[in-house]
Amino acid sequence: MTGPVLVTGGAGFIGSNLADRLASDGHDVLVYDALARAGVDRNLAWLQQRHGDRIRFVHADLRDEAALTQTAAQASAVFHLAAQVAVTTSLDDPRADHAINVTGTLTLLEALRCHAPDVPLIFASTNKVYGDLADLDFLLEDDAYRPVDAHVRAHGIGEARPLDFHTPYGVSKGAADQYVLDYARSYDLKTCVFRMSCIYGQRQMGTEDQGWVAHFLIRALSGDPITLYGDGYQVRDVLDVRDAVAAYIAAWRRIDRVTGRAFNLGGGPDNAVSLRALLDYIATLTGCTPRVEYADWRAGDQRYFVADARAAAAALDMPARRDWRDGVAALADWLRQERRAPVEVAA
Repeated sequence: MTGPVLVTGGAGFIGSNLADRLASDGHDVLVYDALARAGVDRNLAWLQQRHGDRIRFVHADLRDEAALTQTAAQASAVFHLAAQVAVTTSLDDPRADHAINVTGTLTLLEALRCHAPDVPLIFASTNKVYGDLADLDFLLEDDAYRPVDAHVRAHGIGEARPLDFHTPYGVSKGAADQYVLDYARSYDLKTCVFRMSCIYGQRQMGTEDQGWVAHFLIRALSGDPITLYGDGYQVRDVLDVRDAVAAYIAAWRRIDRVTGRAFNLGGGPDNAVSLRALLDYIATLTGCTPRVEYADWRAGDQRYFVADARAAAAALDMPARRDWRDGVAALADWLRQERRAPVEVAA
């Protein structure tokens, strides 16, 4: 099927990197975005400057059923990344969180079912669908939480882990995740789900609520204090956005083999790092130690999450992931350049 590739949330962090890769590979791209997040208009301008008419922009919200349906009906493939992405926002306004994450996803699936049933859809889910992992036991070793279970310690959390939705954000993303998988079962749509761990990299406008790797760097480069919620020994596996984009493209190319499957996508045990260890590395990169403040644990926060991404690596024939130290250093360099060289924002 011919037609442009639709990237919902295409002006966002992962979306703009994915749209750039698609356009560089010769595809026309429909960027569907509400531009609600501060700074993403700069990502859109960057895409338009690099790719010109290959980038077609649709300024609309996922809650705009008519716009979303009309746009999806034109697409040859859909990468669904647009979402309400913050736990804190979901707690403040669970109705909006549901409308964007659940109803928006269902609208998109229905658009494909009714108008373009052969068009594949790749969905960005989250590791939050596994809950807070409170049933697992952890030890505090080397300033980081480590699982007692030897298998989890060696490989991380696998897809066989029971789903356990916490917070309205976890519920809404989890419900969307299950809708996407069920539309493959019930309607034979070609769908695939990525349950993502912490993705970082260039074009990330990190905030305290989402995008913590970039947020830490931005605060450190600005000389501002950084707040750690909890004790800072939480461990996350971080994945360079270039590796994430490669996984999305690979899933599209292999959609007939991976339809109806959910994959964990993260940096794995080799790229697992505690918040405190990342701050120490940032101090090395920037030459100054960030000032740290502490606050209470946030709802649903996991003391440890490392993705067992072996299933995705095998099914998608993925290369080795970039080392987190190299990726974070590259992000720091990009943030320095971005601060010096503002991009002209598109009208």
